[in-house]
Amino acid sequence: QVQLVESGGGLVQAGGSLRLSCAASGRTFSTYGMGWFRQTPGKEREFVAAISFGGKRTTYADSVKGRFTISRDNAKNTVYLQMNSLKPEDTAVYYCAARQWGTGETSDAHYNYWGQGTQVTVSS
Repeated sequence: QVQLVESGGGLVQAGGSLRLSCAASGRTFSTYGMGWFRQTPGKEREFVAAISFGGKRTTYADSVKGRFTISRDNAKNTVYLQMNSLKPEDTAVYYCAARQWGTGETSDAHYNYWGQGTQVTVSS
């Protein structure tokens, strides 16, 4: 079992940057593909970015491509989401998720473990 804890959310002006972190428990982090999703009230959870268990494959939603970067540090059991050029429409609760042997899946149905979420608010 994997426990995930997100951090790094906050309030930022449009055009600014934030880096989210997701720390995972357990000794097998390197066997888990990781994803970031986001959700706003009244809307379904939306895929943002994912990275394969080996770290060689990344996938991004079109809405964040070129602005967000997902990465992982297996020595620290942590996955990151660097968010640049933030827009008000990026405002959401951001969740990280894990799937064993994941290869960059974009559907939340493929992920077995979820964090509690961290709020990101981008002001205009």
